[in-house]
Amino acid sequence: MKKIFLSLLLIAGTTLAASAQILPSFQFGLKAGANFSNLKDVSIKSETRTGVLGGVWARVGGAGVHFQPELYFISKGSDGTDGKFKFTTMDLPLLLGTRIGVGPIAARVQIGPVVSFVMDEEHSFIDNVGQVTQFDEYKKQTFALTGGIGVDISNLRADLRYEQGLSDVYDSSESDDNGRLKLWTLSVGYRLF
Repeated sequence: MKKIFLSLLLIAGTTLAASAQILPSFQFGLKAGANFSNLKDVSIKSETRTGVLGGVWARVGGAGVHFQPELYFISKGSDGTDGKFKFTTMDLPLLLGTRIGVGPIAARVQIGPVVSFVMDEEHSFIDNVGQVTQFDEYKKQTFALTGGIGVDISNLRADLRYEQGLSDVYDSSESDDNGRLKLWTLSVGYRLF
């Protein structure tokens, strides 16, 4: 009887351990950080601008692959000798990734699209002859691709990512290259559950 009971217990434990690797887990947390953005436009001399970000993230995954949507507010833009360009956006990255490691310490690699919704904008660029540059229309939504690495240590999360704009920030009759943002982000997060 003991042998049967121990065999059933061993089978049940093995089944639970295997299903824990297959069934998705769910995590949710907060994140904050800094970004370093630059506007790529041939008609404007721009330099990197430092901004901040803050929001929430969730992660659903199992068997080494996870899906991580995030939602945060972020300030981006460029500074230059000709003026400044600043956006506040609400960003929605939809990331696919993998976690490498066991237990409470692991590394991650993630990639995915980002949709940005413009909440506020400031701009004041002056062209080569001292005239304020007039842009025809600022877009209220832009798209980008982001990817990077991260580390999980217990409930703490840290991420380093690069983001490349896929769509123009504005339409301008003065330039064919209408401002695609590129930026680096460095963020830390905390897993609530």
